[in-house]
Amino acid sequence: MSATSPASPATTTAQATPATTTAPAAPAATAPVTLVASDLDRTLIYSAASLDLSMPDAEAPRLLCVEVYGHKPLSYLTETAAALLTEVATSTVFVPTTTRTREQYGRIHLPGPAPRYAICANGGHILVDGVSDRDWQQRVEARIAAECAPLTEIRAHLATTADPAWLLKERVAENLFAYLVVERSLLPEEWVKELAAWAGPLGWTVSLQGRKIYAVPSPLTKSAAMREVARRTGATRTLAAGDSLLDADLLLAADLGWRPGHGELADEGWRAPHVVALEERGGAAGEEILRRFLAAAAV
Repeated sequence: MSATSPASPATTTAQATPATTTAPAAPAATAPVTLVASDLDRTLIYSAASLDLSMPDAEAPRLLCVEVYGHKPLSYLTETAAALLTEVATSTVFVPTTTRTREQYGRIHLPGPAPRYAICANGGHILVDGVSDRDWQQRVEARIAAECAPLTEIRAHLATTADPAWLLKERVAENLFAYLVVERSLLPEEWVKELAAWAGPLGWTVSLQGRKIYAVPSPLTKSAAMREVARRTGATRTLAAGDSLLDADLLLAADLGWRPGHGELADEGWRAPHVVALEERGGAAGEEILRRFLAAAAV
């Protein structure tokens, strides 16, 4: 379009003014997306025993029950943590990231909007609106088959070496990994170390969490699943939190992470340059982790 009006008949011999050009508009900047991948048990939610309510009873915080099992309340958040979690879930891509099976995760009812994505079975399943993504599931299963000894071999070893004096239950989760429920006070520490030394060359990782001993294939990681969800959501920054050795890869893969003052990682003195080791323990740690998520997401 000409920058001037068309010439009149009386001025047809005048030189036309060159048309001006308009530079194309710059593409709109993409809004940053923060993904929060957090472990649940003993990181955000707590049993009555693990809340660590060390204050006088009259000063204890009010609690919100978020899980019932066997018709009894099992897991809790403080009401302060519940409010903070609602803020996190509405301002970020919040992804519950747990070693729990899909069935176990389904018992949890967190405050705030339902997460679009969740990671279960230590990364074996990515749930999208509550449904496991079959393509991801097949990719994980293929890696485990190619890189690890079969689950049947691991279970056979557990059955022959575990002592009935301290073994309470033996379980398989999602046909992906095994775990034992033990009487912790009777469990010899050396047994766990020997199991880890045996399982490592077979492509399996061992983790002791409370009364449970997990044997997990090395490719089965929360970090791999977090990266996949970050890719799908276009996340530009990832934040993470966790308390156990099974959370270490998740924390290392995130841009910024936090671990509470309790749990396997704290007991081992585990640290990383971008992972903050909090002093808070129990339910107070859950509150502080959520505050840190909100502060980091606002930057």
